[in-house]
Amino acid sequence: MIINKIHWLGVGLSSPPGILYLKDEGYELLVWNRSVDKAQSLLENKVNINYLDFLNLSNQLDENDLIVSMLPASMHFEIAELAIKYKCHFVTSSYYDPQYEKLEQRFIDNDCLFVCECGLDPGIDHLLAHKIIQEFENKNYADIQSIEFKSMCGGFPEIPNNFKYKFSWSPLGVLKALNTPAIYIENFSEKRSEKPFKKINYIKFNDEDYESYPNRDSIPYIKEYNLLKYSNILSHFERGTIRLGGWSKAWEGIFKNIEDKIDLENLSKKLWKENQYDINENDRVLLYVNVNAKNSNHDEIFNKTLYLDESRPIIKSSMSQCVSLTVAFTIECIIGCQNKNGIHRIFHDEKNVNHILNKLNDYGIKTKEL
Repeated sequence: MIINKIHWLGVGLSSPPGILYLKDEGYELLVWNRSVDKAQSLLENKVNINYLDFLNLSNQLDENDLIVSMLPASMHFEIAELAIKYKCHFVTSSYYDPQYEKLEQRFIDNDCLFVCECGLDPGIDHLLAHKIIQEFENKNYADIQSIEFKSMCGGFPEIPNNFKYKFSWSPLGVLKALNTPAIYIENFSEKRSEKPFKKINYIKFNDEDYESYPNRDSIPYIKEYNLLKYSNILSHFERGTIRLGGWSKAWEGIFKNIEDKIDLENLSKKLWKENQYDINENDRVLLYVNVNAKNSNHDEIFNKTLYLDESRPIIKSSMSQCVSLTVAFTIECIIGCQNKNGIHRIFHDEKNVNHILNKLNDYGIKTKEL
């Protein structure tokens, strides 16, 4: 697929690795941000920054350009419409929003792609899920009584603090997620948790203690992961968030604030001020996906876990590497693809899964098996 220019919108803490990769690979790249000085500092003055407003951007857009948005998700619909107007492709690491459905035919008519959920979570988690499920499918088991699926991801300080958490960027997204109902499968039935922090699970992974809670609506991913045909034997299906052991105790006051419906934007500013990473501190990302299946005798016939466990100095954080490099490698998949258009989550065919995971491995972000 022909891509002329790449327009990267938004230079927050999650963006620099992907931007610098695309620049170093020689792609024609225009970077846009509302704070030019801040963006230049984050990118070590290696990339020219354009002041972002939509009029300036529109004047630079041409057919077959590609727009990357690392801006707040609330802005993506407007940017997607801009992409349609100028017959551009559109990429974002953020979640698919049902309102995008009304845009799909227009992307198809333009023979353009809109790819979302191509960061860490969502993003790499999808790749690991598809990889495991494809292996499971290839076994062609005749007797399957139950299947469990769990995908857990989180970021936190390598050395735990009293708060059991620090923020890589604005806390508002975390607070909103804690206040968003979660839907998942448990004991073969669909469950709903209005306040996910009230559904804490205490788990052990690689001999370390963690806590987890369900994240958003897991149900659409049953279809996304090609598991619809197993719907009646899915004993557990959950995409969740993982936290350090002791997190729920440390956050009791935050949970009370959420239940008391205090202003989340003001709370976000307070938390950002009190719980940012120090400049020389390491952040850590943990992501694991597990699929477990049993037969009618309740014997385990399949059990596989793939995971990432990364730690890096915050100035080149694990979170930013996992998010923005995956975005950049997804752009390469778009350039290499044929006969695709419309709206997609991160590509999950074997070729593209392997391309992205192998490129991440080249950058030290290694997929491991438990």
